[in-house]
Amino acid sequence: MASPQPALSTPGTRTLVQACRADVPAMTRRLLAAIFTDNPEWTDYTSVPRADLREGCRRYLTRILDLLGGASGDPETDDVAAGIGRHRAEQGVPMEAMLRTFRLGGGIVWEALLDKAGNVGPQEIRETGTAMWAVVDGLSSSLVTSYRNTELEQVRRDERRRHALIEDLLSGRAHDAVFAARAARELNLPAQGAYLVVAARGAGRPLRAGIETALAASGIRSVWHDRVDTTIGIVSLEHRTDEAVLQQLRPQVRGRAGASPPVPGLAQVDSAHALALIALQTLSGEASGLVSLEQRYPEALLVRSPDLTDLLLTHALGPVLELPDKERDILLRTLSIWLAENRSAANAAPRLHCHRNTVINRLQRISGLLGRPIDNQRAALELSLALAALGLDTSR
Repeated sequence: MASPQPALSTPGTRTLVQACRADVPAMTRRLLAAIFTDNPEWTDYTSVPRADLREGCRRYLTRILDLLGGASGDPETDDVAAGIGRHRAEQGVPMEAMLRTFRLGGGIVWEALLDKAGNVGPQEIRETGTAMWAVVDGLSSSLVTSYRNTELEQVRRDERRRHALIEDLLSGRAHDAVFAARAARELNLPAQGAYLVVAARGAGRPLRAGIETALAASGIRSVWHDRVDTTIGIVSLEHRTDEAVLQQLRPQVRGRAGASPPVPGLAQVDSAHALALIALQTLSGEASGLVSLEQRYPEALLVRSPDLTDLLLTHALGPVLELPDKERDILLRTLSIWLAENRSAANAAPRLHCHRNTVINRLQRISGLLGRPIDNQRAALELSLALAALGLDTSR
């Protein structure tokens, strides 16, 4: 630790300090009284036992005298002030109250020094005053540094605990009613009522910053948890419908996101989590926006059965997929829009910017390649699923 500046301890200052040491109990009582009488509305020591507060005041006043009296140490890295700052941060005392207390304590010590200065010359008084407030400023700096570091560690600790609780919910621990009640209390979520789970991915942040606060402004309680490549949200519905909540969520999504169907309580959040991930997997990497699993059941079935999906693609569209890119894309788009228009060539033609007969010719080409008719209900189902597997949207 750095040595104190020479001005902190002159012979005159040491003489005054020595004369004041016996007054530390009286100064402690004065500081305690001042804490609660000087602008008491600024003071919040309600979480600190009176004996603890008294001991903190005594240690602080004693440390001022020690440093003025020549004790080694740098006030800006002082262990006593740092310990007080750390302890009061843990107790929840506002830092402003602590700084005010340090200033009040410095004033009390200065008055005590002046009371003993009868035989001390003006120059030594000035030197003592300069040293006195340098010590108080340094101790205050040490207090602030320690207090902020403690707050930061508390935030990190609270965040780790919060993330652990969310992970436990997602893994199914809420089947234990006692844990579910504790998690709801600590995460500020309703113990009863419906929930949905959201899973989001995307380059950068898939959700707007402050999504939890934004939803809370609309009265929607939620918690959000970042994983390596996915952000997970547990969202309470309370008295709302799932669609109303999804409408509030959609503007917050910057990447792609999938939402589960509603589940009746926290005990089913693990199932909802798995369903939200399936909904997310139905979106291609280039997609963006929020979809509900209830909008994507065909795609979800395909995602859950990749081997069968490959077989379906080969069976339903294999010869078409083997065509040169340009012809393949024209035929697939024609097929997609034709299916979306309830297999009406007349309705599909304007959307494809071509004549009805052109649509019919393309469909005949597809039917010839596949070696079977495509205008019956079962063929339409197979082709729609195959197009969904390719990532095409049959509603376009």
